[in-house]
This record gives sequence, C-alpha cells and structure tokens, in this order.
Amino acid sequence: MPADNNHLNVELTGLVESAGELRARDRRAAEDPRLTPLLDQMLATVNARPDGPETRLVRDLLVTSLKLISDGRNTGELKLITAAVKEMRYAYRIFAKYQDPHKVTIFGSARTPEDHPDFAACVEFSKLMAERGWMSITGAGNGIMKAGHVGPGRAASIGVAIKLPFETNANTVIAGDEKLIHFRYFFTRKLMFLSQAEAVALFPGGFGTFDEVFETLTLVQTGKSQMIPIVCLEGEGGTFWKSFDQWVRSELLRCGWISAEDTGIYKLCATPEEAVRHIQQFYRIYHSSRYVKDDLVIRLKSPLKEADVAALNDEFRSLVKVGQIVQRGPYEVETDYLDLPRLAFTHTRSKFGMIRRLIDRINSFDVG
Repeated sequence: MPADNNHLNVELTGLVESAGELRARDRRAAEDPRLTPLLDQMLATVNARPDGPETRLVRDLLVTSLKLISDGRNTGELKLITAAVKEMRYAYRIFAKYQDPHKVTIFGSARTPEDHPDFAACVEFSKLMAERGWMSITGAGNGIMKAGHVGPGRAASIGVAIKLPFETNANTVIAGDEKLIHFRYFFTRKLMFLSQAEAVALFPGGFGTFDEVFETLTLVQTGKSQMIPIVCLEGEGGTFWKSFDQWVRSELLRCGWISAEDTGIYKLCATPEEAVRHIQQFYRIYHSSRYVKDDLVIRLKSPLKEADVAALNDEFRSLVKVGQIVQRGPYEVETDYLDLPRLAFTHTRSKFGMIRRLIDRINSFDVG
C-alpha cells in the first residue's frame, strides 16, 4: 500500500476509534468535519470525480456507514445491512453488462409441471419476446421460472435466485451462467426484479407468486416504480386470472379499496401473442419517464401533433397540479435520451392509474 494510503488508514482508524469513545457523549461523531478531507482522499484513490453526483452519493453512503458505529447497532443488524448492500452492488454490476436489451420479468409457480398448459404458454411467451430482442428475468427455479428461460434460451435469460433451505437449485437452463445471481434476502431480489424490467408477465402461482403480484401492482399504483406493462396470462382453458380479476372488481373496487383506473394497471391476455402485442403497443410512442422535482417528464419516440397535446390537456387535466401538459425538449438537469421529445407537466403525485391511461392515449395517436 502507498505511504499516503497508509497515513490515511491510520488517521481514519483513529477517528473511528474516537467516534466509538464519543458514542455516549456525541451521537453525531460521524459528522465530525475532520472526516470530510479524509473521505475525499479515500474517494480520490479510486478515481472518483471530485464534484460528480455519484461521488457525493458514495460519500453520503460512507458517512451513513460510520453513523452505524455511534448508533450502537448490533451485529445482526450490521450483518443484514452489509449483506444487502453487497448483494445490490453485485447484482447491479451484472445487470450493467446487459443494459441495452429490454427485459421482461416473469413471475409464476415453481411447482408448475413441465407438461402443464401454463408451462407451455410461458415457453411460447418468452420465446416470442426473445425473438423481438428482449431478455427474460425469472427466479431461476423450476416450474414457470424454468419455462421463462426455456423459451429464450440461456443467452437471453437472467436468473435472480433466492437462497432457501428447500429450494436451492437453479434450473438446468441458467445453472452455472454468469447471469445467475443468488440473493439472501427477498427484498433485494424484488428490487432487481422490478428495477431492471420494462415489463412484467404474471403466470398462476401460490403465496410467493401473489406476494410478487401485489407488490408489483402496489409499487406501480403508488408511483414507487416506473409505469410498465403488466400482463396476466396462462395456458389454454385456464380461469386463474379471470377469477382474480372478478375478485378484484367485486371486492376491492366495489368496496372502494382501489380506484376504477387501477384495474387498468394490469391486462388479462388470452394468448402469449396477445401479451406480446400489448407490451409492444405500450412502447409504440412512449419511451420512458422520470421526475424533475414535481414535474413528470414523459419521453417520446416521436413528437405529437399540437392537436393531440391539446386533447391530452382536455382529457387528463385532473393529473395536472398547475399549468398544463406541454411538449418540449429535455430539462437542463437531464442527461439521458436528450434527442427525444418530451411531454411534461406538474403532476399531482396521485392517480397513477390515470398515468397508465395517459400513456395508452399517447400510444393511440398517429405519428408521421
């Protein structure tokens, strides 16, 4: 280790020990201003940009980690936090190697037999998606998870496995592949399922599948996840999702536990082909979205006509807090997809089911 780094190590160790000694008297020891130049030196050794936003965020992460000492967190809590951060860092590194292809996350039962109509439907769906350049993300087990890898094959498959005492083996398609990622915690695994996908396909399953189904719907309904197409499909003759939809409408919607537009967050599809068409239609004109402070910025693959923007203002004024929906270029703070036109408006931060309707309406326009 270089002499400068040795000096840094000794000095930082002394400050951490001081923080421990000050624990009873000063819970803010981790914010000691003497730490700032030391943290900056640490970041410089790994070639971090001094004024880059990523550097500032990593510095915050380091300070938060140091606060765990003065907080007096126990070993079990520290193990959980450390393992979770390590899992996320490794998973993001793997996914970064396959950033360009679109990805669909597939949920369904690990118990589905390979001769079941649902298995066949999943194989066909994932195969059709792969033919259109998409990769499939599944939980890497058997049943529907294996079917979601059989369709596209190993090269277009990503596995996010959970370590369980009774389900530890990956399916034969993804086993041993670099794209097979093992998770200790469900919450870090779910983060990857949804943060890395541009669509979700739901197949029949049990408690675990419904946990994933309702978390997906909740995150989209509350705006905590990007708006993405969610398709429900199964084998020929199945009634699983029809019964689910009837229950949602007769119990949740009727009682007022959800809004009418929330039923549009998901789509029941009779065939794999219909599910694929629905996902493709979602991205016909719509590209992606983000928030710039309170403004929702919707990126488009093609600009809209003035008359179409006017129609959106008439039909979706309930989503606009102040002002109106305007077509414009990128905001100054944006760094991605700068060549794409935008729709932007100050959003009420509510009625996210209506955002889905807005996207569907955008995709219905003729562009030339």
